[in-house]
Amino acid sequence: QVQLVESGGGLVQAGGSLRLSCVASGRISSINYMGWYRQAPGNQRELVAGITSNGTTNYLDSVKGRFTISRDNAKNTYYLQMNSLKFEDTAVYYCHAELQLLRLLGSYNYWGQGTQVTVSS
Repeated sequence: QVQLVESGGGLVQAGGSLRLSCVASGRISSINYMGWYRQAPGNQRELVAGITSNGTTNYLDSVKGRFTISRDNAKNTYYLQMNSLKFEDTAVYYCHAELQLLRLLGSYNYWGQGTQVTVSS
C-alpha cells in the first residue's frame, strides 16, 4: 500500500556533501513523522534526524549543524542534506515514516530499503 524509496547515497570524501531523498507513495492520508535512520556494521540502527507534520525537527547530537532534514509536502518527499561528512557517518541510511492511510484508522510505520553512504577518509 505504501512505498518509501530512498536515493542519493554514494561514495564521498570526508568534508564533502550528499543529499538523500525519500519519496513516499501509496494510499497515504497524512504523514505524522518522517525520520532518517542509519546503521553501520556492528552497530544498532540510530535516529539521525526527524521532522514532524508541523515542521519540528530533531537531530542526533553528532550531526547537529552538519545535517538538515527538510520536506516537500506537495511531493511527499523528504530530504537529508549532509554536509561536512565524516568517516564515521558511513552507514546504510533508511527513511522511516509514521503515517495514516486513506480510509483506515490508526497510524502505520513503513521503512525504505536503505541507501549506502560511504565516506572515505
